Amino acid sequence: MSRRMLRYIDWGLVGATLGLVIGGAVVLYSATRTFPDPWGFVKARAMHAALGLVVLVVFTAVDYQALGRLWRPLLLGTIVLLAVVDVIGRTAQGAQRWIPLGPLSFQPSEVAKLLLIITLAKHLDGHREITSLRQLVPILLHAALPIALIVQQPDMGTSMVLLAILAAMLFAAGTPLRAMAGLGAAAAIAAPLLWQVLHDYQRRRLLVFIDPGMDPLGAGYALIQSKIAVGSGQLFGKGFLHGTQNLLHFIPEQHTDFIFTVIGEEFGFAGAVIMLALFGLWLWRATTAAMQAKDRLGMLMAVGVLAMIAFHLFINVGMTVGLAPVTGIPLPFISHGGSALLAMLAGTGLLLNIGMRRKKILF
Repeated sequence: MSRRMLRYIDWGLVGATLGLVIGGAVVLYSATRTFPDPWGFVKARAMHAALGLVVLVVFTAVDYQALGRLWRPLLLGTIVLLAVVDVIGRTAQGAQRWIPLGPLSFQPSEVAKLLLIITLAKHLDGHREITSLRQLVPILLHAALPIALIVQQPDMGTSMVLLAILAAMLFAAGTPLRAMAGLGAAAAIAAPLLWQVLHDYQRRRLLVFIDPGMDPLGAGYALIQSKIAVGSGQLFGKGFLHGTQNLLHFIPEQHTDFIFTVIGEEFGFAGAVIMLALFGLWLWRATTAAMQAKDRLGMLMAVGVLAMIAFHLFINVGMTVGLAPVTGIPLPFISHGGSALLAMLAGTGLLLNIGMRRKKILF
């Protein structure tokens, strides 16, 4: 990486990312301050963020084309990691998603999101046009095995993220609309079959999305309390560290899946707008990186990262206000979770990488 390229660092993207990570640490402290170790989660966030910044620099410095050339071993590594979870993975809350590493744990499905983006971009780049089913099937199989392994854990939220990434990258690669429509129709036809393989708690989550009142003390409890918390914040919120729903632990998983409720309750509509503005800046700079990429490979990688963050944001915020079913998808850069934060920061590094090497630079 030359000094000349460093002049093209997207500081808007860097600033938005740092603002979200630091703001996330503040909100995380509020969400966990009544836990037995009130600083434990903040210390973990600081450690994860420090390691994540190292990962961000690495993904910024290593030419994304070199990463693309490694797509086969990266895909194999993704599949092996996901398969290992089934053998030695740690189970928590009915899901086997984590590989224990001493006192820490590692969630391969989070890393799989980024690795799928890199490998799928290279695979799609090998097809200048997708004009036949023969070309489309290998690409679908490319994504199908990691998704199937993640469904097995079970982790429907991450599976939905991977499907969103696949759809966005297929569209960006120029897949004909009739083929995209055909895939959508096939998914709709398969929906009844998917319902049969869902676990009972997953079915209840979908049902209470339609009618939270059908199980107000069970599956619908988190959604009802979440909407109360966000609504009670009104315009400017109750004040930092003064959220009653948060303080009294009415909201399950308030430091992970439902952390947006802490923002809504304590900082109100104004605080939520500031957070969404930072995400808007991040998504705008990601879109710019995709549009200015010097080649098709860089464009496809940028679209994949953009789709990953956008889908996470839409579903997480949507589920806290009743616009999407509860799926366990974290809020990017803000929710507690080391593996997720590392993956998001690595994705940001990949965008910076693509932006520094954009087509306006002559080599």
